[in-house]
Amino acid sequence: MAFYGYARCSTGETRQDIERQIRELKEQGATEVFSEYIGGAKGSKPELEKLLEIIKAGDTVAVTEVSRLARDVHQLCHVLEKARERRVRLRCGTITLNFDLEDIEPMALAMVQIMGVFAQLERGVTVARINSGIRNAKSKGKKIGRPRICPSSVPVAVKKLIPSYTEGKLSIAAIGRATGYSRQTIYKYLRIMQQDKV
Repeated sequence: MAFYGYARCSTGETRQDIERQIRELKEQGATEVFSEYIGGAKGSKPELEKLLEIIKAGDTVAVTEVSRLARDVHQLCHVLEKARERRVRLRCGTITLNFDLEDIEPMALAMVQIMGVFAQLERGVTVARINSGIRNAKSKGKKIGRPRICPSSVPVAVKKLIPSYTEGKLSIAAIGRATGYSRQTIYKYLRIMQQDKV
């Protein structure tokens, strides 16, 4: 019988650290942790779906809290149904739902479902607050979104190495190692510099 963990954060690793969840799940006994950076209300969570496809009767799936599974009641019900079909133990924080038993503890199931409702409510309130703030800022004439990056904002260290890249002397990975920027960021800087030449 396997013990799996599932960890999720809504935003990328530069803004949220998923390691705390992974560490806590391993401390609980998870031998393999599936993790991803994706919004809680997203319809498809590839790593979670992959996990739900491999679980077998008697296995355990753990999350640090219900909101890691979903911030949408419909999606949470999908996970609960899958756990029931596969007859696995689903551990959400301190609550364990043992779907391997004939009769699941109704109070524990109700608590998980209620937590799902509150996770969806919390997300709804947050989104409403953000949208209100955006409307308020727009009404005052403020520009919303990330500022457009122009060639003058490309770091000098990257600018110096771009000619070597275009001449085939340096790779993107080499520029990344030399400057400390990710490949994705360097590609973005390259596009900005190329657009300026057009």
